[in-house]
Amino acid sequence: MMTMFGDPEVWLPLAFAALMGFSILIYVILDGFDLGVGVLSAFVEPAERDRMIASIGPFWDANETWLVMAIGILLVAFPTAHGAILTALYIPVAVMLIGLILRGVAFEFRAKTTGRAHNAWNAAFFSGSLLSSLSQGWMLGIYVMGLEHTAETMAFAALTAFCLTGGYAFIGACWLILKTEGALQDKAVDWAKGGLRLAVAGLLAISVATPLVSPRLLDKWFSFPEFLFLAPLPIVSAGVAGAIWLILRDPDLATGRLAWTPFAGAAALFALGFMGMAYSFYPYVVPEQITIYDAASAPESLLIIFVGAVIVMPVIMAYTALAYYIFRGKARALSYE
Repeated sequence: MMTMFGDPEVWLPLAFAALMGFSILIYVILDGFDLGVGVLSAFVEPAERDRMIASIGPFWDANETWLVMAIGILLVAFPTAHGAILTALYIPVAVMLIGLILRGVAFEFRAKTTGRAHNAWNAAFFSGSLLSSLSQGWMLGIYVMGLEHTAETMAFAALTAFCLTGGYAFIGACWLILKTEGALQDKAVDWAKGGLRLAVAGLLAISVATPLVSPRLLDKWFSFPEFLFLAPLPIVSAGVAGAIWLILRDPDLATGRLAWTPFAGAAALFALGFMGMAYSFYPYVVPEQITIYDAASAPESLLIIFVGAVIVMPVIMAYTALAYYIFRGKARALSYE
């Protein structure tokens, strides 16, 4: 089996990089929309907030499984990179975990309290969602800047934190367009318009900053024929963003038969942006410092882990798909009985 696919020192690190990238992308899309719903929950009436939380109730904890999968792959397959990344991002990772724990606890406790305690847990749910979103955006900015901490890189990280949070609010609003009706759905259309602007701004900011990080990236982006491989991504992204905007501007389309398209388009935008980053940074797992081949564990260890991943990954995908299928359709009234 070691020779079936060629040199295991080449294909195994590449396979694990693909699995990790896929897990991160699925996490960003799935947990991104429920974090976005949490951020938006502060701007509605109590009955609308209950409907918003009901729309993510069956999914939010399963969505976080993909984050565990991605970090687990990073740890076991690329331990050197895991140490470098987690060391550089220790504080924002801790903030993210605090936010995720806070929103998870608030999700349950808000339904079991009334009065001032209920309001406090609603605030905790919003705060946990906001903390998690901002910290992930900060980590993205520092990662793109090569894990350097200077005034310039931290300013860029603050920008990406704000834009990623706006992007999460955008995909969260698109989810609400799909899952709700009436006045809340109309509000979600307005939120999606503003969130789309921030999501596009974030993609543009990363696109401008990334080639400035190193001469290698600048050459990879603008030399020929490499330019031809990357050029379709911004063109398609612009087309998708334009199509979403046109649909959102027509209330009959956005809240009617095409209510699913804003969410599908938002997911496509996230996927296209992720593909651009993957293309730019390959073969580095720590930008300009450590490649996936330098950071990889021994091939013998990777092969054993790969067998486990091939078994576990389809199971996670299957129960995720099953959950979304069972709870398809518009969100019902929130109930814990």
